[in-house]
Amino acid sequence: MTMRRSLPPLATLRAFEAAGRRLSFRGAADELGVTPTAISHQIRLLEQTLGLRLFHRETRRVRLTPEGAVLLPVLRDGFDAFADAIDRIRGRRAAGILTLSAPTAFVAKWLVPRLAGFRAAHPGCDLRLHASDSLIDFARDGVDVAVRYGPGPYPGLDARRLAVDRVAPACSPRLAVRSRSDLARHPLLHFEWPHLDDATPTWPAWLRTAGIADVDGGAGIRFSDEGHVIQAAIAGQGIALLSVVLAADDLASGALVQPFGPVLDAHPYWVVYPHHPAREGDVGKLVDWLSSAAF
Repeated sequence: MTMRRSLPPLATLRAFEAAGRRLSFRGAADELGVTPTAISHQIRLLEQTLGLRLFHRETRRVRLTPEGAVLLPVLRDGFDAFADAIDRIRGRRAAGILTLSAPTAFVAKWLVPRLAGFRAAHPGCDLRLHASDSLIDFARDGVDVAVRYGPGPYPGLDARRLAVDRVAPACSPRLAVRSRSDLARHPLLHFEWPHLDDATPTWPAWLRTAGIADVDGGAGIRFSDEGHVIQAAIAGQGIALLSVVLAADDLASGALVQPFGPVLDAHPYWVVYPHHPAREGDVGKLVDWLSSAAF
């Protein structure tokens, strides 16, 4: 007996799932490699096919209708199941191999020095590291777990907060920096954050908190890689506003010193992952290890 399924076009379902998960037509467009107009067209076609509204369209944002909220988790779980099945067929996820994606500087400065601890705790689990400062697509990129830095939340993903990052001025001890007055004698080293908000730890924000008005918070040397800022500070190129998490080993070794405060709270680090029933054991081991080793 042949079962005939009456379903809307797959492209419309995929567009809705991405937009609903991100609550953003633009975010869905970036994920699927199309234009926001194309996403809007696909979703309108799906709404016409179903005879239902799936989104409330508001200025600069969208919200799911009750009907959309019912449909989204079903599609999300379905697409996750498709991805898992395809991965098994392709053999991309061999037993015991985990792929962890994390920001480039986090991989270099925090994760790599601690990998021996994971290997000792789980000798039968092979780990593949994917260093990237861009958001990844778990299914497309073959990633099991990701470390992300930001305010959250992360819709459609399980998320566990690792720790809140903190930032402070740091430099090489060779500069002999002792007090805030020394800021005027050395270049400021900046990391160019891809996204700025009220919690982004920048030099202007630090200077405002410190009550310092006679130092130009925009002057100095700028870097697109946070790890390069740390290396420039170690090399004595200036004073950097550094993540205490990423610079922890260099501060402990004396390669860097933290001459004065204040220390600012920044965004949290999170470990996030899609729900993979077939991989819960392996993913759980990695997530638990990250949580126990966190900062």
